[in-house]
Amino acid sequence: MISIWHNPRCSKSREALAYLKQNNINPIIRFYMENPPKIYELKKVISLLNIKTFGLIRTKEKEFKALSQHIVNNEELLIEALANCPKLIERPIIFKGQKAVIGRAISKIDDLLTD
Repeated sequence: MISIWHNPRCSKSREALAYLKQNNINPIIRFYMENPPKIYELKKVISLLNIKTFGLIRTKEKEFKALSQHIVNNEELLIEALANCPKLIERPIIFKGQKAVIGRAISKIDDLLTD
């Protein structure tokens, strides 16, 4: 089963969804801006992606720039910030079983699909 955390306002997210559909994959779509992930879901995604929390952050967003260094330097507080402000979550995230990728590059999606 393939699923995607999707933001239709994001061009990379739209491209990833279109690519999946072009490959006859109709993923389960989670509109994460309307249905933000809980802290435990974010921890699982970070684990599946095998990254630090900072790798899941959209650092150019004004909401990120407004965070104090105390939050930015603390994994738990940073995850809480993501849960409270899903706009900060890098997108799209595509899931296949117990694997996930940030699908900003089609090659990452291909790697996930062929794995």
